Amino acid sequence: MSFFRNLLTFNSSRYRLQQENEAFAAKIPDGALVLDAGAGEAPYRYLYQHTRYESADFEQVSQKAYAPSTYVCDLKDIPVEDCRFDFIVFTQVMEHLPEPGTVLAELNRVLKPGGKMLYSGPLFFEEHEQPYDFYRYTQYALRHLFEQGGFDVERLDWLEGYFGTVAYQLGGMARNLPLRPADITPGFAGYLLVPIFLFLKLGAAGCSVLFHRLETRLKFQRGGYPKNYVAILSKPAGMQQPRERGAPAL
Repeated sequence: MSFFRNLLTFNSSRYRLQQENEAFAAKIPDGALVLDAGAGEAPYRYLYQHTRYESADFEQVSQKAYAPSTYVCDLKDIPVEDCRFDFIVFTQVMEHLPEPGTVLAELNRVLKPGGKMLYSGPLFFEEHEQPYDFYRYTQYALRHLFEQGGFDVERLDWLEGYFGTVAYQLGGMARNLPLRPADITPGFAGYLLVPIFLFLKLGAAGCSVLFHRLETRLKFQRGGYPKNYVAILSKPAGMQQPRERGAPAL
């Protein structure tokens, strides 16, 4: 029974994000100081057990469970000194920020020169964690925001291939196509279309499972578009450090 449950609930985007976190964590030296910015439930914390792990989140989404954060704060104002962290994990967070540029500048402030940050976030996804859902980002918007925030973009790529996007679209179709005749179309035609809609829902559910599995075998990028982007960013080693918050401009 668990086999079928796992088959039906498997999410290839989470699979790809797991791979990215594993690869990022594997390159972090033992004892390095890591910030999980917008950690939420901290699902990848276990990958960073060899580091000194700290987390920050505002913990205000009522329908969401949170792991206890080291810093309960707005990411625009993290209560630590400049250049504290060696690495930052910043995944599936930026769409929830009303002022992403300000947050990126703050993350740059708390990252050491030469430090690196892992980013991921959606291009194509339904509204979630309402009302804290503000933006979707193209690769060009991301590159602009990262560079404005003071980061070098070492890598900017699709998180999953188009098969992962198709799997998500088909899953949404299976969940959201209506079966009540009045929700399909007024009158007798609604009753006639119910069997067709049922067939489409079942077919979409089965195809969604198939495409999620295909995504794990091949990251197809020659057409379509990603559901999410992933990036590796770095703070330039010779970057002049920002003045202390509250200090007057020169």
